[in-house]
Amino acid sequence: MKLTEKTIAGLELPAGINERLFSDDDLTGLSLRLRRGANGIARSWVYRYALGGMARKVTFDFAGHSLTAARKRAGDLQARIRLGHDPAQERARTRADAGQTLAATLKVYLPQKKLNLRPRSYDEVERHLLMHCELLHRLPLRLITTPDVTARHLAIANASGRTAATNVLRSLSAFFDWSLRQGLVERNPCLGVERFPDRRRDRVLNAAELKAIWDATAGADDYSAIVRLLLLTGCRANEIAGLSWEEVCSDRIVLPPERTKNGRQHSVPLTATMRVILDGRGQHAGQVFARERARFTGWSQGKTALDARIAAAGHTLRPWVNHDLRRTMATGLGELGVEPHVIEAALNHASGFRRGVAGRYNYAKLEKQVWQALNLWDTHVREIVEGRVAGDRVVPFRA
Repeated sequence: MKLTEKTIAGLELPAGINERLFSDDDLTGLSLRLRRGANGIARSWVYRYALGGMARKVTFDFAGHSLTAARKRAGDLQARIRLGHDPAQERARTRADAGQTLAATLKVYLPQKKLNLRPRSYDEVERHLLMHCELLHRLPLRLITTPDVTARHLAIANASGRTAATNVLRSLSAFFDWSLRQGLVERNPCLGVERFPDRRRDRVLNAAELKAIWDATAGADDYSAIVRLLLLTGCRANEIAGLSWEEVCSDRIVLPPERTKNGRQHSVPLTATMRVILDGRGQHAGQVFARERARFTGWSQGKTALDARIAAAGHTLRPWVNHDLRRTMATGLGELGVEPHVIEAALNHASGFRRGVAGRYNYAKLEKQVWQALNLWDTHVREIVEGRVAGDRVVPFRA
């Protein structure tokens, strides 16, 4: 049929016919479709083609597409088909992508992640993806680009600091790696984001600094007790802050696998000073700290108050964080002559002598050696706080 603007305006559906296609003689495959509906006769353009022996079609609105515009649109589709594209399949994918947003995909990803992570680690990943990445939630997963992620990365760095931005980027990158394995995306947009350089910490507190911290943690508050136990045990902050009385035995603290970073049970022999600190918490059920909450949360307030007390006592300490206490204990044990593999066992590290062949076959816990090491460190810390060790080193040179 020779379609013109005039003939198009006069086309009607005969009585009893609900749909008919009027093919355009000038452009093969293009047709005007009339379909009877509840609101009258609806018009639309249909472009039909075959690809790989299979019939395909693309439909586009009549409104906004004059005959000239429809022919141009159909001509463009023809050109794409000759280049090997499948417009119908691409349109279906676009529609699917529009529904496959970041928010929708997270509803599948996060429950799986929860099964494989410790509660505290999962809480951090959930916060990173649900809170920090909220501005990306409405975007189709396949359409999230490296510039999108970069913009979010820089915004988080400005609002919450570089460390927070780096941690969020790691969580988001792990999510896109998973999405890539599921076939939901073709590449990980986080790979092209310029990351902030890692700030490798090497802070080891000296004897004078340890004494200042110990003196300032003489109070009965939870944070002071946590800091002292971190120094004496070398444990990670969340391991001590989340301590329950069920994990405190008569002669040791036993951390279950789900509460350690490497997923291995960790036994910490109790020294005399550790026992005094724990006895001072009082006997009650549940958590040693944060009795009225699920876990201790007063890190920021506690550290700020501690720094203020140290300054009020006339001490000036270079910036330090709780994890520096773990490094200080490890360094101190090394200076006291404790063997590196015993220090690794005391810290519950999965590196060093626990890697490779030794780590695969040697599961010795070295309980006696660790007990001796922690008691040696306990005695040395008492020497420091009593003023018998001074200077810039954790331990003095010994003959």
